[in-house]
Amino acid sequence: MLPNALRPFALIALLLLSTLAVAEESSPAQDVPVRTTLERVPVDPALIDVGDGDTVVIRWSDEDSERVRILGIDTPEVAHHSMGWYDDQPYGPEATAFAKGVFAMADKVELLRSAEPDGYGRTLGYLFVNGRNYSVLAVKSGFAVETVSHYGDNGLPEASEAVLAASRTVGPVAFEAPYKFRRRMREMNDWRELQETPAEAE
Repeated sequence: MLPNALRPFALIALLLLSTLAVAEESSPAQDVPVRTTLERVPVDPALIDVGDGDTVVIRWSDEDSERVRILGIDTPEVAHHSMGWYDDQPYGPEATAFAKGVFAMADKVELLRSAEPDGYGRTLGYLFVNGRNYSVLAVKSGFAVETVSHYGDNGLPEASEAVLAASRTVGPVAFEAPYKFRRRMREMNDWRELQETPAEAE
């Protein structure tokens, strides 16, 4: 039993702890938004900003934006100054314009997230526009190559198989495989950096 002199402090401590517990229960964590995976979730099309043909940003609120790398496809690149290349890959702007047009005309968009993000912290997922798999539309339009055969289905077999099936119905694309373009740009940048590095005095 507590001495009489300590009882008021114990009561205050108990009240303080119970108040904090109630506050924690009533206010959800603000720093890590909950992301539903492996099932489709609705997205207001007005919240979608297209980065390029295979990347979008969903601005859920002023404090919460989600970068999504669209699964199943790779589209030609647009200039990425932060990554060191300053020129668009041929058909890169057209692939981006295609994506912007698709999402601008959408009445309904759903996001199907994979369980794991990519190495850059981006969400990996499929987007469905008016019920249709965007990755399938991009492949059929000739603005994307399929990547399922290289990276697997990311735990989303049905959506991935639809992309594979679409790729079997189209001919070769008119652009260099984007991974080859990226590799070439990195090699060119490495070469430039070597040329710009002053030779050490002998």
